[in-house]
Amino acid sequence: MAEDEDLKATVRTILDYPKPGIMFRDITTLLGNARAFRRAVDLLVHPYAGGKIDQVAGIEARGFILGGAIAHQLSAGFVPIRKKGKLPHQTVRMAYALEYGTDEMEIHVDAIRPGEKVILVDDLIATGGTAEGAVKLLRQIGAEVVAACFIIDLPDLGGADRLRAMDVPVRTLMAFGGH
Repeated sequence: MAEDEDLKATVRTILDYPKPGIMFRDITTLLGNARAFRRAVDLLVHPYAGGKIDQVAGIEARGFILGGAIAHQLSAGFVPIRKKGKLPHQTVRMAYALEYGTDEMEIHVDAIRPGEKVILVDDLIATGGTAEGAVKLLRQIGAEVVAACFIIDLPDLGGADRLRAMDVPVRTLMAFGGH
């Protein structure tokens, strides 16, 4: 669809960031374009509109921007998944693998009630380590993860397939080859 190609054209590519050989897909240009931002949110929300979604969980930091907008559209709550040490209340923590190392993320222990239907949101899925850790964290506190949504998929890195192997449907709006 030509309109979706226009959406893809709003994503800036930064060569050799954060290290040589990497093509960083930057959505800040998409977010700064009101029409593109609205279109991206509408496309991510569409399959779940009218369904019962209790919470949208966003991964720090761009997942907060998208997740808040998606939660608003779905009349759902928003739950932040943050890096270790950033949440003020009692948390549950999960270590996860990054493309360039490891890190830990946290969620408040009472952020989601057992059985609540949750959509996980972030800007991009690459190797899937962060998203896989987030799904495990959400399930640990009783969430039913009904989907994971991303603007961008880097299919050559296999992250979306990792989530599908965990029985999490994945929705993406565009794909870029390479990494």
